[in-house]
Formats: sequence, C-alpha cells, structure tokens
Amino acid sequence: MKHGANIYKYAKMLSCADNEIIDFSSNINSYHPKIELKPTNDMLVKYADSSYVDLKRTIAKKYQIKKSRIALYNGATSAIFELFKTLKEKRVYLYAPLYGEYEKAVPKEKKIIKINRFKNLHVKPKKDSIVVFVNPSTPDAKYYDLDKLFKLWKSQNCTIILDESFIEFENLKSFRNQIESYDKLYIIQSFSKFYSCAGVRIGAVFSDKKNIKKLQTPMWNLSSFDVEFLTKRLRESDFEQTSKKLHVEYKNELFEILKGFKLFTKIYKSNSNFFLVKSKKADKVFKHLLKHKILLRTCGSFDFLDDNYLRFAVKDSHSHDMLREALNRYE
Repeated sequence: MKHGANIYKYAKMLSCADNEIIDFSSNINSYHPKIELKPTNDMLVKYADSSYVDLKRTIAKKYQIKKSRIALYNGATSAIFELFKTLKEKRVYLYAPLYGEYEKAVPKEKKIIKINRFKNLHVKPKKDSIVVFVNPSTPDAKYYDLDKLFKLWKSQNCTIILDESFIEFENLKSFRNQIESYDKLYIIQSFSKFYSCAGVRIGAVFSDKKNIKKLQTPMWNLSSFDVEFLTKRLRESDFEQTSKKLHVEYKNELFEILKGFKLFTKIYKSNSNFFLVKSKKADKVFKHLLKHKILLRTCGSFDFLDDNYLRFAVKDSHSHDMLREALNRYE
C-alpha cells in the first residue's frame, strides 16, 4: 500500500459502498463540525482573486507569520513538487521513513541519500545539500527535538525542508519562527490533516520572502469553494480547542484497545493522531479487519520498514468500538 485512504479500491473489492468502510488508514482529524457553505453563482462564474489575500491574512494570523512568507498550492503534495523545481542543490538527504512523495518529487538529476533516522539520525550531510525531515514523522508519529540537527544543517549551509503537517494535534514546537533568521528554511504545511478537510486541496510553503517570490505559484491554483471553506474553518473560534480535547480522549481510547490485544509486539509512542505497531501477524490482522470493513495502512512500502508494520489512525469512539469488536473476533 503506497498511501492510505484508498477506500474506493477496497470498497470495490468487498462489493460495498465506500462509506461502509471505517478508514483507519487515513490520519485525518476525526472532529469535523459542519460548515454552512453553499456554492454561489459568483464562485462559479467569476475569476477568484489569484493572490488569495483574505485566506493568506487568515493563515498569517493563525500561524503568526507574515503574508509575504506564504505560498499556497493545490495541496501539500503539489507544494512539495513545485518547491523542488526551484532548488538548485544536487544532493538531497531524505530522513526516512517519510512521506513517499518526497522521493518522487526529487528531479532525476539530483542524487538522493536516505538516512535511517531510527539508527543514524545525526549523520552529517555534505555542504550545500538539501535535507528533508517530517516532524512529527510518518508513519511512526514521533516528534523530534531538532535543535541540534538544525544547527548541524545550518553549519553545512543546507537548504532545509521541514514538513510540519502533523504538528498541530499536540502542543509541539514549530520551526516557523526560524524563517526570519535562516533564509534557506522551508516549512511544508498541509491543512487537510488537522482541519479535517482532505477533500479541500490546499497546502502551503512558509519561507523567506525572497524564496516565496521565486516559487511563482500558478494563477488560480485554488478553487473559490476550497478557499472559502478553509477560511471559515481557520476562523472557527473553538475548533482548535475542541479538536485537541477530543484528540486526547480518542487517542487514549485507541491506545488502550491496541494494548489490550496480544497481537502487537510493539506500539510506538505517538506524538500525533496515529500509531505505528509491529506484529508478526500483521498481514493476517490486516485481512481479518478488512473482512469487517476496517481498513488499515500497511507500512511495507516505507523505507527501513517491512510488512510486519501497520498504522492505525485515531478515530472517534464509535469507530474504536467497531475495531475492538472486530479484534475480539480474531482467531
């Protein structure tokens, strides 16, 4: 499995509707209050403001960053691909395992060096390289204190790409405030994870003003509907507080369920909204749960992992009850 959330493939396999599958493969915030939003005629027939000033202003306030430091794209994956088109360095260090699209985004003329962050975290990259680090990481949801590594990277004059798409579920330190002091730092931010809107394709690059100008984002690369939705979601006064409160509750529920079964030899400590587990019976567990219309993320496609690893996203109490019931039927 290259990505999570492929519910349509498995719904077809099971001859069921896609909404019948409980998707533990997709690590999207399970709290998603409805927003009253209807497409208007203006949204459909008028060109949007291609500078997206209102949305950028909202993001700037929410993330405490200047508007001139924000570039918006049709999803974080698009942001990653477009960013690599502008970078000149010939070596790219990927701290793996990590989101698989990073490797795909690296142009063929560049050399990729993969660092096993489980074993060789503090390897010194060569001068004038690109380093890519996802924090909290995927698929293990570990948050790293990057202060020492950040100093190392800076001493090597590296271009630093930090993906902080999972940082908002818990009170974790962001490196956004380092953009002003180090002009070779880029932060990748997905809005679909924490703001529970995977269907709204908006991602961002945060960086120095000069870097943002070089990115040359396409005109009208966001739909008016998506912009309106995310602007409203970001402005909801109690969304963040309620999300974090429910996250703690739901995450504890899921952990207790996983711990209660003797199927997993290791449950990795998580600093986000998913758990990586190891099991010699991973394939059987995956197939058993799929029969009960519960989909997990297999992790054999991640570097330095194998088919003994599975990822469970944190869901709501009803989904957790269904998971517990299905696991109770495992033989």
